[in-house]
Amino acid sequence: MCSVCGCAADSARIDAPGEAPGQTGAHHHDHHDHHDRHDHHDHDHDHDHDHDHGGDALALGGVHAPGVRAERMVSIERDILSKNNAYAAANRARLRAAGVFALNLVSSPGSGKTTLLVRTIEALRDRLPIAVIEGDQQTSNDAQRIRATGAPALQINTGRGCHLDAHMIAHALDRVPLARGGVLFIENVGNLVCPASFDLGEAHKVAVLSTTEGEDKPLKYPDMFAAADLMLLNKSDLLPHLDFDSAACVVNALRVNPRLQTMTVSARSGEGMQLFYDWILARASAAAAA
Repeated sequence: MCSVCGCAADSARIDAPGEAPGQTGAHHHDHHDHHDRHDHHDHDHDHDHDHDHGGDALALGGVHAPGVRAERMVSIERDILSKNNAYAAANRARLRAAGVFALNLVSSPGSGKTTLLVRTIEALRDRLPIAVIEGDQQTSNDAQRIRATGAPALQINTGRGCHLDAHMIAHALDRVPLARGGVLFIENVGNLVCPASFDLGEAHKVAVLSTTEGEDKPLKYPDMFAAADLMLLNKSDLLPHLDFDSAACVVNALRVNPRLQTMTVSARSGEGMQLFYDWILARASAAAAA
């Protein structure tokens, strides 16, 4: 049980291209094993489920016991995130040295991340090298969709885990092509809570929010939008059919993070996508020259 978010990513695995889901040849990222061998992700495997989301839950009467136990949970969380941040820093240095621009795409399930990613790859694949790391609890369905575009994609299945972490990405970086001037897309597990806390070594987090969700979503899940540098308001093609206030959504997002860039796009129709492509191309070029 993860002491930060409560997930149980005890059998995360990386599937190489061409491997069937569950094929035994893939690398297994076992949190229990890393606890023993790498001192990684001290997930408090004493099974008392003492997890905490950023410490706030400790103040909610009856959720966690007070006193020493609460202090212990805060200490464990800080230790977990400290270890993750060390891996993230190593990933970031590796990507910078390779001249690769990495984006961490985060969203709730059903926002259209994979469709948006497929359209982006199809638009940019002739202009720069692209590789993808896919994160899902189960199946390699999204990685297969990405590979159909011709881009290499590596699938990480987190089991019961609700987010990718930097150590998983470190293993994946050993197995994806890192071409100077290229882009690495990391499609995180669909979840607007836990991925906010885990730096993967990316240049930017990109939050994808669908018009089929409420315009108050940034206020309900502020940590994710505070951690993001760009918000893509996706499925704009559905706006004529929805009771959704795009302007209010953007205002809510900027209340959480005044520095947040926002773009309204449709991965299905292509509306607004050129602005996103140009944003990527400019930053990938800068990463290659650094």
